[in-house]
Amino acid sequence: KAAFINFINDEEWKSIEPLSSWFGPSSFLMSSMSALFKLSMWIRHGHGYLTENLGIPVWGSYAVFGLATLFLGTILGLVSEAL
Repeated sequence: KAAFINFINDEEWKSIEPLSSWFGPSSFLMSSMSALFKLSMWIRHGHGYLTENLGIPVWGSYAVFGLATLFLGTILGLVSEAL
């Protein structure tokens, strides 16, 4: 706590270079990282729902997500070929 207060009082923050636009909160890179994090949380909750609420074994949940990944990849591949 004391180090932070000294950092502010001694104006050490002025010597730090600002982040480049690539790492800004509204940049494409950070927005993509946020979307990936949200996707991982959705997958985690989906896995919990399948195993805890529906009683599917863990390997069954992995199989569901694996097949969904293959199916989605196939659909996206077909769509990108059509364009």
